[in-house]
Amino acid sequence: MAFTGNYTCTSFKVALLDGEMDFSSNTNQTFKAALYTSDATLDATTTVYSTTNEASGTGYTAGGNTLTVATRPTSDTATGGTVAYIDFSDTTWTNSSVNQPFKIVFPLSGATTAIIRIG
Repeated sequence: MAFTGNYTCTSFKVALLDGEMDFSSNTNQTFKAALYTSDATLDATTTVYSTTNEASGTGYTAGGNTLTVATRPTSDTATGGTVAYIDFSDTTWTNSSVNQPFKIVFPLSGATTAIIRIG
């Protein structure tokens, strides 16, 4: 089955509620972004990083890029402070298979746009 969709892993949600995630700095946790082929079978039940169908090639290191927290956890006063969110800095792989950088541009930091938000 080819990968389709956009999922938040249930194990991540549980880790949030258990207090296992520390987004206040990058000193206690490492957050990574890995690239996968369309043959990957990742969904909400995915619990751990897997090398199965991970991308490979010049300029790509297995395990992906380490992410940097760009906006520490905060709430938006425009929503009355009812939405909490966090943002990461964009990340780039150089020398990809098409000889061009491949960049993940995270959405703008905000209560309605951030990559991770809870409302």
